[in-house]
Amino acid sequence: MSIKGLYTAVSGSMAQNLRLETTANNLSNVNTPGFKKDSQVFREYLTANEKPPDVIQVPKVPASIESFYDMQGTDKSYVDTLGTYSDFSQGGLKQTGNKLDLAIDGSGFFEVATPKGVRFTRNGSFSLDGQGQLVTKEGWPVLRKADAGIPPEQRTIKLLEGVASGSLAISEFGEVSIDGESLGQISLVEFADRNVLTKEGSSVYGLKPNHNQQFTSVERPSLKQGFIETSNVNIIQEMTDMISATRLFDSTQKAIQAYDSMADKLVNVVPK
Repeated sequence: MSIKGLYTAVSGSMAQNLRLETTANNLSNVNTPGFKKDSQVFREYLTANEKPPDVIQVPKVPASIESFYDMQGTDKSYVDTLGTYSDFSQGGLKQTGNKLDLAIDGSGFFEVATPKGVRFTRNGSFSLDGQGQLVTKEGWPVLRKADAGIPPEQRTIKLLEGVASGSLAISEFGEVSIDGESLGQISLVEFADRNVLTKEGSSVYGLKPNHNQQFTSVERPSLKQGFIETSNVNIIQEMTDMISATRLFDSTQKAIQAYDSMADKLVNVVPK
């Protein structure tokens, strides 16, 4: 008895479990500013197409149908995980009234200096640290636009006084000023291919291994002071996907149980 279908059932179960984990993570970040939803990509791996036979094998049992139509292991099919991709579509803008909150309306990422180096984020919920620097909620400095070669520690934005008095202003183009005196322009960068980005936690993105930092400054940025960009997660869609994945997972579990029952009968019942 052939139980090759077990490969399909098990791989399908694992795929739906991964899909559930991704959906749960999206739902847990529905209120995270600037969060971008993730999705899983799957495909059917058909060994008949992916691994054609290279050599002709002599049938071991000439009288059997199986040996006459020897597939050489190329008749298996299962679910293959291609990976995770992020949906970078624009989230909604929510007014907070906080002068240090910034929302990107359109393309671009903020540059921030982390212990691992310069990273990128869409989360514009900023504050001031003890040195008067504009920082993320993790305490990582937000960087200003500067000439190439300037180290990150020289690109921080120090506000000091002016915030409490209400004289702080951040223009649509990211120009930071206090009482009309410019303190620099917040750096917004964009990537020709956003697929080079990978999530590293805390709402920041890094670059995937073996990818050069091919990004450019956004020529005409659009920032909204006193706003934050909300998550682009659609709760209804995510709940629908979760129900669908749960039902498919249950179906694959039943298929696995059926194959297990057939194997049990083959081993314990048929020989008797």
